[in-house]
Amino acid sequence: MKVLIVETAPELGRLWQRHLERQGMEVRLEHGQPGAAAALSAQRFDVIILNVILEEGSALAVADLASYRHPETQVIFVTNTSFFSDGSIFALNANACAFVQSDTPPDDLAAMVEHYGRSG
Repeated sequence: MKVLIVETAPELGRLWQRHLERQGMEVRLEHGQPGAAAALSAQRFDVIILNVILEEGSALAVADLASYRHPETQVIFVTNTSFFSDGSIFALNANACAFVQSDTPPDDLAAMVEHYGRSG
């Protein structure tokens, strides 16, 4: 399974990346919209783990690009804020499959990636 992580905090992104790689997944880590856009231009991913708040660029632009280029790719949005806590993220992006807090345990996140990656 191919996973793209777009996470501004390098240590958190690497934590998720290592955990998913131990589960046998192929993972690419990017820290902002430019890198994510390049990744989406180069290949298809089964799942994208995408922080709602990026320091460089827009998470919604990344999700829209994924939806356009790879409509079957599932997007798991993560945040440490109350943005979109009303569930409105699902109305903004057709590929949104989950919305979780950034402190979700890596095992739980891996289970979600496995579930949505297989159903996408």
